[in-house]
Amino acid sequence: MLSLVSILFWPVFVALLVVARRQRIFWPLLALGLLLLFNQLFTPGFFGLEIRDGHLYGARIDVLKQGVPVMLLALGMTLVIATGGVDLSVGAIMAVSGAVLAQAAVSWGCSPAVSIALAIGVSLLLGAWNGALVAGIGIQPIVATLILMVAGRGIAQLITDGQIINFTDPTLVFIANGYVLGLPFNFILVLLMLGVTAALTRGTALGLLIEAVGDNDTASRFAGVNSRFVKFTTYVFLGFCSALAGLVAAAEIKSADANHAGLYAELDAILAVVVGGTALTGGRFYLLGSLVGALLIQTLTTTMYARNISADIAPVPKAIVIIAVCLLQSDRARALFTRMLPRKKEVSA
Repeated sequence: MLSLVSILFWPVFVALLVVARRQRIFWPLLALGLLLLFNQLFTPGFFGLEIRDGHLYGARIDVLKQGVPVMLLALGMTLVIATGGVDLSVGAIMAVSGAVLAQAAVSWGCSPAVSIALAIGVSLLLGAWNGALVAGIGIQPIVATLILMVAGRGIAQLITDGQIINFTDPTLVFIANGYVLGLPFNFILVLLMLGVTAALTRGTALGLLIEAVGDNDTASRFAGVNSRFVKFTTYVFLGFCSALAGLVAAAEIKSADANHAGLYAELDAILAVVVGGTALTGGRFYLLGSLVGALLIQTLTTTMYARNISADIAPVPKAIVIIAVCLLQSDRARALFTRMLPRKKEVSA
């Protein structure tokens, strides 16, 4: 079974590239393919896949598991960026979500279901706070969300009283360490969120309204679109995605660490969205592209760890790869690169 999966991996990947050759997702997918090919050739054991206790294990499965928080954040961030906004506070909301979860389960004696509901409820309120500042009062998104980015970790510290709170509840631990049908449960959670988000935005008029607001806020309002409500909804949805990412991050280490949970996650989420083809100026958005962008970033991070590259210089190669993908997506950059290539001399008759 595993040998069949290994044999079919590259033919299926090439088929995906052929199908997506005229889509915005082509270039991040190509970059991901080249990175995987590099690992197959030069990183021993990266393509190893085995079954232990009925579960799949290997570096590629680790990429899926470790990339879950950024993938969840990227889904919500895509919609916010599509409206012309941005949210810098998602990492702080992750920290608050984990802090509420651990404190409710350990100190307040709540059941796992209630603890999860409280963490999600608080995160939704924080998302609504950002939405109210941006859509209601009209503060610039980068300034409005910077407030919660700075204050959020302080809130998480207040909730945990500055301590790292450990928990061992099997239900909570399952969120990040459980398996369903041999696959990590948290990755299945990402697929469910992708399906729900796609159904809401592509199966209804919501996606069209989001793109209209991002393309031209004033024109959409004159056309009768309640742009403030559309923007507010996207920030609340991103708060929900941040809550899930915080639950996964806390369950992964079985504790709430207000200082390090979700640290710099907002940057990876924004990069994943941009690499996936959604412009920071708003308008058209690509949910699947954002997930591919998140997978590309996590694969790059795992590759650097596997090749013993110091964490201090790891952002440098990451930045180079991301810039290269962004340039490949640009029609102007590709045209300039094409003009720089040597041309064949014309043969006179």
